[in-house]
Amino acid sequence: MSFQTVQRLADRIRGNVGSVIVGKENVIDHMLIAIIASGHVLLEDVPGTGKTLLAKAVARSIGGSFKRVQFTPDLLPSDMTGIHFYNQRSGEFEFRPGPLFANIVLADEINRATPRTQSSLLECMEEGQVSIDGTTFTLERPFLVIATQNPVEQQGTFPLPEAQLDRFLFKIRMGYPSADEGIAIMKRFLAANPLEELAAVAEPSEMIEAQRLCRTVRVSEELLRYMLAIAEATRAHAEVALGVSPRGTQALLRACQIRAALYGRDYVLPDDVKALAVPALAHRIVVRGGLRLKGNAADDVIASVLAQIEVPADAPLHAG
Repeated sequence: MSFQTVQRLADRIRGNVGSVIVGKENVIDHMLIAIIASGHVLLEDVPGTGKTLLAKAVARSIGGSFKRVQFTPDLLPSDMTGIHFYNQRSGEFEFRPGPLFANIVLADEINRATPRTQSSLLECMEEGQVSIDGTTFTLERPFLVIATQNPVEQQGTFPLPEAQLDRFLFKIRMGYPSADEGIAIMKRFLAANPLEELAAVAEPSEMIEAQRLCRTVRVSEELLRYMLAIAEATRAHAEVALGVSPRGTQALLRACQIRAALYGRDYVLPDDVKALAVPALAHRIVVRGGLRLKGNAADDVIASVLAQIEVPADAPLHAG
């Protein structure tokens, strides 16, 4: 597989998902990056903006298995991972896998589950495996958790701890459609649901192969220092109580490599860093006074840091 092959693969998936989702090209790109990176995505937006539809469209496009779990306060960790049950016919205990055994898992309204259930996702998100009754099971690859939460309705919810937020590669928002996009959505769904006829245009094995290739994308020393300077600036920022961790810089680096490959390049540009810094880093910092009480303050902090940090002079600004 070449970088041009990865670009064509991305174009096929973008076009296929775009036949269901109107607009949101950046969001679709972020989903592709997360799948190839074996990262995970936190979709934070109000109900009805297409979060579930997007997850289903991406899963169908890559030919992967999809499971959706509605998170509620009474959801148990075993409801996610699976259980061993006694089969009276065979006289033995058998394992019944839970919904985590899929390529794409939609954790709908994740902040409605208790911290105990939320924490059950940490091992699978970090290591791609689950441990049940002393036995470790490897999850399918590629493996992606797409978690959703409503930023407005907070009654009866359990906010995600910083340790779990740090496991998500991106935190993104769908946003409301523009007027033209709203009309296009109504027309597209007027006669039928286009998701029902959506066919796969890729295979999970292609995503895994793209993952291997993306690790060879070149990153200059200057760009590595640029990413580190961004992280260090968040740690010293007056409005930030907890800055970007080393895991955050690693996540940004990995995402930039994949974004470069999606556009057919074998090298990272400063444009890649600037395009991904907010979705990759904003949810990893804690703003003084409470991250969740300040709306998009974390996004604003990252944007202000990007405006202050000088782009490497000897790094090309644009491809070509």
